[in-house]
Amino acid sequence: MSLPPGFLDELRSRTSISQVVGRKVMWDSRKSNQGKGDMWAPCPFHQEKSASFHVDDRKGYYYCFGCHAKGDALGFIKETENVSFMEAVEILAREAGMPMPARDPQAQQKSDRRTQLADVMEQALQFFRLQLSTGAGTDARSYLTDRGLAQKALDRFEIGFAPDAWQGLWDHLTAKNVEDELIMAAGLAKPSSKGKRPYDTFRNRIIFPIRDPQGRCIGFGGRAMDSNDNAKYLNSPETELFDKGRSLYNHGPAREATGKGKILIVAEGYMDVIALVEAGFSAAVAPLGTAVTETQLQLMWRVSDEPIIALDGDVAGVRAAQRVMDLALPLLEAGKSLRFAMMPEGQDPDDLIRAGGPGAMQNLLDSARPMVDLLWEREVYGKNFDSPERKAALDKILRDKLRLIKDPSIRGHYGQAVKNMRWELFRPKMQNRKFSSKGGLAPAAPQATTRSSSLASSPEHSHVLRQSVILASLLKSPEALTAVEGQLEDLQFVKPQHRDLQRFLLQYVGPLEGLWASAEKVFGAQQLEALLKLPHVLIAPSVRNCDDVKFVIACLQQEFAQMFAIDAHGREVAEAVQDLSDLDDEGLTWRLSESAKQMQETTQGIQEDKTEYKTAKNGLKVKLEEQNTLDNLLKQINFSKPNR
Repeated sequence: MSLPPGFLDELRSRTSISQVVGRKVMWDSRKSNQGKGDMWAPCPFHQEKSASFHVDDRKGYYYCFGCHAKGDALGFIKETENVSFMEAVEILAREAGMPMPARDPQAQQKSDRRTQLADVMEQALQFFRLQLSTGAGTDARSYLTDRGLAQKALDRFEIGFAPDAWQGLWDHLTAKNVEDELIMAAGLAKPSSKGKRPYDTFRNRIIFPIRDPQGRCIGFGGRAMDSNDNAKYLNSPETELFDKGRSLYNHGPAREATGKGKILIVAEGYMDVIALVEAGFSAAVAPLGTAVTETQLQLMWRVSDEPIIALDGDVAGVRAAQRVMDLALPLLEAGKSLRFAMMPEGQDPDDLIRAGGPGAMQNLLDSARPMVDLLWEREVYGKNFDSPERKAALDKILRDKLRLIKDPSIRGHYGQAVKNMRWELFRPKMQNRKFSSKGGLAPAAPQATTRSSSLASSPEHSHVLRQSVILASLLKSPEALTAVEGQLEDLQFVKPQHRDLQRFLLQYVGPLEGLWASAEKVFGAQQLEALLKLPHVLIAPSVRNCDDVKFVIACLQQEFAQMFAIDAHGREVAEAVQDLSDLDDEGLTWRLSESAKQMQETTQGIQEDKTEYKTAKNGLKVKLEEQNTLDNLLKQINFSKPNR
């Protein structure tokens, strides 16, 4: 609705901001000067004892010197009552005695129709509330008492009862001259398929009125008293007033409570909301018997930037929470998200509060988890990632989910969080492995022995040099990171500062051209420059030729291959040590020689040796050409010896 020019100016001129604010604060009489319209009070927007909240009645503005909240009368109503701008205008206009501008005839007619239906709903509510106190409502009262609801709670939530009669409400409303068409349009009765009178929608049910944010009764929810009833809960049908996918139970009171600093809690049903509110968690709402819709999610975000989803701790509750997460991912905006507080298995908020009191519920809310945690847990819980293929499948699923986030900044932060969790999932197995002085990663057993030490020299120093070159190359040529990311992840770095750089590179999700600047912020320019000035880094081809990304990738892959070959040889040596006995056998000798040859070919680039060899009696290989030469020489020596 558009407002005519000058309407807001006149509204502000007719309104005293000190009167508007005065309903929410206690003025400090020592500091305030009412005659000059200079008023002071403790701020209503944050907890404080001193009067730092200032209202200037002549200028029509307020300002807090503590939390820096500021605005005019309309802004104050918006913030304290958590309403939209137009709703604040309507509230202020009523207080100022100013009629709102007239709407177009069709809109006015529609508004009048909705007002009529809302009046019929109020009459129906009074009937239901009266029935709860009669003999027909005895069982319903007993049920509510067993659920811990006192009369004060019944009055607060206007709980009623629909008697077990086909036309109980119909007869009551028609006796008050309510038109049949209005009763049907309000969803309070249904036409008979047998040609008889319409019958009541709600029969033998506890009634929970559903009000819109403006306080109008727009629908009802009914809980069946008969355990054999097909529908445990039944909502009003869709009407001109009521759309369950666009409504929330307890919306108005929850909105007001969040305006006073309460956290918005989204529960599953009517009784959960009532239990939460009675326990002091007044900003509680619930969807109306269906999965949370996009419209309901937007309604929640208008009330609170980060609602807490507190659904039941059963399989259905977990699935409902996951559906909310999938719904929310494409809608995320800066400052708008969700947190999840999953109830203990088999409990809902009502059960938890009755068992452990409000403190148990508060502890659960305090430990509510961000949505990214739930996303990660759903994809990894109960699964095994013991192969590259399974890890790749996890990566694909997570990438597909993250692509649903439209906001690039949020998507980047989610990607960073997922990388952190992926690191924690896959790296601990490697962090507990120590680098063996006999080559590569040492197995858990056996311990090093003198004999094994003679079989291989220490590659630790060589690894440190190569790892410095790898890190420097990636910092200088971040475009190569994607090509070697898997190898970088599998590499066990020797020095702690190198492990920190490794983790940074694996978890970096920003633009590649900004990698160096980000690394400087994390590690400092001095540490990075010290890495680049190392002699073996300065002469490394992959660092000197950093403009040729393909060349850098090739150099890096060679470095990785050399270190992995050394590590593999170290493991072969360690395993061979376990097989050693007092008598060496030819098989052990052959294994070690083959492993050494493989390492030598990888680390020194030796081409395939096509020389023919002959195995001696002791198991060692000798070149056939050399052996033939030796044999001929021995024959000559033997031939020249004189006979004795």
